[in-house]
Amino acid sequence: MITFWLLAVLIVASAVFVVSAPRPVYSVLGLLFNFLCLAVMYLTLDAEFLAVIQVVVYSGAILMLFVFVIALLSSGVRPFSVGPNRLPRILAPLSILGALGLGGLLFVISESVTPTPAPTGAATAAGNAGVFGSVADFGQALFTTYLLPFEATAFVLMIAVIGVIALAGDIDPPRPPRSKPLREREPILKDGS
Repeated sequence: MITFWLLAVLIVASAVFVVSAPRPVYSVLGLLFNFLCLAVMYLTLDAEFLAVIQVVVYSGAILMLFVFVIALLSSGVRPFSVGPNRLPRILAPLSILGALGLGGLLFVISESVTPTPAPTGAATAAGNAGVFGSVADFGQALFTTYLLPFEATAFVLMIAVIGVIALAGDIDPPRPPRSKPLREREPILKDGS
Protein backbone atom coordinates (compact mmCIF):
# COMPACT_ATOMS: atom_id res chain seq x y z
CA MET A 1 0.00 0.00 0.00
CA ILE A 2 2.93 2.33 0.70
CA THR A 3 4.23 1.67 -2.80
CA PHE A 4 0.92 2.66 -4.34
CA TRP A 5 0.74 5.95 -2.46
CA LEU A 6 4.36 6.79 -3.18
CA LEU A 7 3.87 6.11 -6.89
CA ALA A 8 0.58 8.02 -6.90
CA VAL A 9 2.23 11.10 -5.41
CA LEU A 10 5.12 10.87 -7.89
CA ILE A 11 2.75 10.47 -10.85
CA VAL A 12 0.60 13.45 -9.84
CA ALA A 13 3.66 15.62 -9.05
CA SER A 14 5.30 14.82 -12.38
CA ALA A 15 2.03 15.52 -14.23
CA VAL A 16 1.79 18.93 -12.56
CA PHE A 17 5.42 19.58 -13.50
CA VAL A 18 4.67 18.68 -17.14
CA VAL A 19 2.03 21.39 -17.47
CA SER A 20 3.86 24.00 -15.39
CA ALA A 21 7.44 23.60 -16.64
CA PRO A 22 9.01 26.79 -17.98
CA ARG A 23 10.46 25.13 -21.10
CA PRO A 24 9.06 22.44 -23.40
CA VAL A 25 12.10 20.21 -23.01
CA TYR A 26 11.61 20.19 -19.24
CA SER A 27 8.00 19.15 -19.83
CA VAL A 28 9.19 16.21 -21.93
CA LEU A 29 11.55 15.13 -19.13
CA GLY A 30 8.71 15.38 -16.62
CA LEU A 31 6.53 13.30 -18.93
CA LEU A 32 9.28 10.69 -19.18
CA PHE A 33 9.40 10.45 -15.39
CA ASN A 34 5.59 10.20 -15.32
CA PHE A 35 5.62 7.34 -17.84
CA LEU A 36 8.32 5.47 -15.93
CA CYS A 37 6.39 5.80 -12.65
CA LEU A 38 3.29 4.54 -14.43
CA ALA A 39 5.26 1.54 -15.71
CA VAL A 40 6.33 0.75 -12.15
CA MET A 41 2.67 1.05 -11.11
CA TYR A 42 1.81 -1.55 -13.77
CA LEU A 43 4.51 -3.81 -12.36
CA THR A 44 2.94 -3.61 -8.93
CA LEU A 45 -0.34 -4.74 -10.48
CA ASP A 46 1.39 -7.79 -12.05
CA ALA A 47 0.79 -6.45 -15.56
CA GLU A 48 4.30 -6.95 -16.89
CA PHE A 49 3.31 -6.67 -20.53
CA LEU A 50 1.69 -3.27 -20.02
CA ALA A 51 4.76 -2.08 -18.09
CA VAL A 52 7.09 -3.06 -20.92
CA ILE A 53 4.81 -1.53 -23.54
CA GLN A 54 4.58 1.64 -21.45
CA VAL A 55 8.37 1.97 -21.46
CA VAL A 56 8.93 0.95 -25.08
CA VAL A 57 6.05 2.74 -26.79
CA TYR A 58 5.43 5.81 -24.67
CA SER A 59 8.83 6.47 -23.09
CA GLY A 60 10.59 5.53 -26.32
CA ALA A 61 8.53 6.34 -29.38
CA ILE A 62 6.00 8.94 -28.25
CA LEU A 63 8.53 11.01 -26.32
CA MET A 64 10.86 10.99 -29.32
CA LEU A 65 7.95 12.30 -31.38
CA PHE A 66 7.49 15.11 -28.85
CA VAL A 67 11.21 15.94 -28.95
CA PHE A 68 11.10 16.16 -32.76
CA VAL A 69 8.00 18.36 -32.56
CA ILE A 70 9.79 20.71 -30.16
CA ALA A 71 12.85 20.75 -32.41
CA LEU A 72 10.76 21.54 -35.49
CA LEU A 73 8.71 24.26 -33.83
CA SER A 74 11.76 26.06 -32.49
CA SER A 75 13.86 25.63 -35.63
CA GLY A 76 13.38 29.05 -37.18
CA VAL A 77 13.07 31.27 -34.15
CA ARG A 78 16.65 32.39 -33.52
CA PRO A 79 20.08 30.82 -33.44
CA PHE A 80 20.99 28.99 -30.28
CA SER A 81 23.74 30.52 -28.19
CA VAL A 82 26.28 28.30 -26.50
CA GLY A 83 25.99 28.78 -22.77
CA PRO A 84 28.20 27.72 -19.91
CA ASN A 85 28.94 24.05 -19.35
CA ARG A 86 26.33 22.91 -16.80
CA LEU A 87 27.28 19.24 -16.83
CA PRO A 88 29.49 19.31 -13.70
CA ARG A 89 26.70 20.95 -11.68
CA ILE A 90 24.07 18.40 -12.69
CA LEU A 91 26.09 15.23 -12.11
CA ALA A 92 25.62 15.17 -8.32
CA PRO A 93 21.81 15.70 -8.33
CA LEU A 94 21.45 13.28 -11.23
CA SER A 95 23.49 10.63 -9.40
CA ILE A 96 21.40 11.08 -6.24
CA LEU A 97 18.16 10.92 -8.23
CA GLY A 98 19.37 7.81 -10.06
CA ALA A 99 20.33 6.10 -6.79
CA LEU A 100 16.95 6.97 -5.26
CA GLY A 101 15.17 5.70 -8.36
CA LEU A 102 17.15 2.46 -8.33
CA GLY A 103 16.44 2.01 -4.63
CA GLY A 104 12.73 2.64 -5.19
CA LEU A 105 12.66 0.20 -8.07
CA LEU A 106 14.37 -2.47 -5.99
CA PHE A 107 11.90 -1.84 -3.17
CA VAL A 108 8.92 -2.13 -5.51
CA ILE A 109 10.28 -5.32 -7.05
CA SER A 110 10.93 -6.84 -3.63
CA GLU A 111 7.42 -5.94 -2.48
CA SER A 112 5.71 -7.28 -5.60
CA VAL A 113 7.53 -10.62 -5.64
CA THR A 114 5.72 -11.93 -2.60
CA PRO A 115 4.66 -15.50 -3.34
CA THR A 116 0.94 -16.06 -3.62
CA PRO A 117 -0.61 -19.49 -3.33
CA ALA A 118 -1.54 -20.82 -6.76
CA PRO A 119 -5.05 -22.17 -7.26
CA THR A 120 -5.18 -25.89 -7.50
CA GLY A 121 -5.34 -27.45 -10.93
CA ALA A 122 -4.50 -24.32 -12.96
CA ALA A 123 -1.26 -22.73 -14.00
CA THR A 124 -1.24 -18.95 -13.55
CA ALA A 125 1.72 -17.86 -15.62
CA ALA A 126 1.32 -14.39 -17.05
CA GLY A 127 1.57 -15.73 -20.61
CA ASN A 128 -1.44 -18.04 -20.28
CA ALA A 129 -4.87 -16.98 -21.46
CA GLY A 130 -7.40 -16.07 -18.80
CA VAL A 131 -4.82 -14.57 -16.42
CA PHE A 132 -4.90 -10.86 -15.59
CA GLY A 133 -2.25 -9.02 -17.62
CA SER A 134 -1.64 -11.88 -20.03
CA VAL A 135 -0.55 -11.09 -23.55
CA ALA A 136 -3.30 -13.26 -25.05
CA ASP A 137 -6.12 -11.49 -23.19
CA PHE A 138 -4.61 -8.08 -23.86
CA GLY A 139 -4.30 -8.75 -27.60
CA GLN A 140 -7.82 -10.17 -27.75
CA ALA A 141 -9.29 -7.09 -26.03
CA LEU A 142 -7.19 -4.66 -28.06
CA PHE A 143 -8.19 -6.02 -31.46
CA THR A 144 -11.85 -6.75 -30.69
CA THR A 145 -13.40 -4.64 -27.94
CA TYR A 146 -11.05 -1.65 -28.12
CA LEU A 147 -10.22 -1.65 -31.84
CA LEU A 148 -12.01 1.63 -32.63
CA PRO A 149 -10.32 3.67 -29.85
CA PHE A 150 -6.97 2.12 -30.81
CA GLU A 151 -7.39 3.15 -34.45
CA ALA A 152 -8.74 6.59 -33.47
CA THR A 153 -5.63 7.21 -31.36
CA ALA A 154 -3.40 6.32 -34.30
CA PHE A 155 -5.40 8.69 -36.52
CA VAL A 156 -5.13 11.55 -34.00
CA LEU A 157 -1.36 11.05 -33.72
CA MET A 158 -1.03 11.08 -37.51
CA ILE A 159 -3.02 14.35 -37.71
CA ALA A 160 -0.76 15.85 -35.01
CA VAL A 161 2.37 14.95 -36.98
CA ILE A 162 0.92 16.41 -40.19
CA GLY A 163 -0.03 19.59 -38.31
CA VAL A 164 3.48 19.99 -36.93
CA ILE A 165 4.99 19.53 -40.37
CA ALA A 166 2.57 22.07 -41.82
CA LEU A 167 3.39 24.59 -39.08
CA ALA A 168 7.13 24.03 -39.36
CA GLY A 169 6.99 24.40 -43.14
CA ASP A 170 5.68 27.98 -42.87
CA ILE A 171 8.60 29.17 -40.78
CA ASP A 172 11.19 30.83 -42.98
CA PRO A 173 14.03 32.37 -40.99
CA PRO A 174 15.16 35.80 -42.16
CA ARG A 175 18.44 35.76 -44.02
CA PRO A 176 21.02 38.49 -43.55
CA PRO A 177 21.63 40.71 -46.57
CA ARG A 178 24.72 39.89 -48.59
CA SER A 179 27.49 42.39 -48.40
CA LYS A 180 29.19 41.37 -51.64
CA PRO A 181 27.48 40.62 -54.93
CA LEU A 182 27.73 37.07 -56.16
CA ARG A 183 30.35 36.53 -58.82
CA GLU A 184 29.42 34.70 -61.95
CA ARG A 185 30.33 31.07 -62.20
CA GLU A 186 32.92 30.00 -64.68
CA PRO A 187 31.83 27.57 -67.38
CA ILE A 188 32.83 23.97 -66.83
CA LEU A 189 34.30 23.64 -70.31
CA LYS A 190 36.73 26.31 -71.51
CA ASP A 191 35.37 26.48 -75.04
CA GLY A 192 31.89 27.47 -73.80
CA SER A 193 30.05 24.37 -75.03
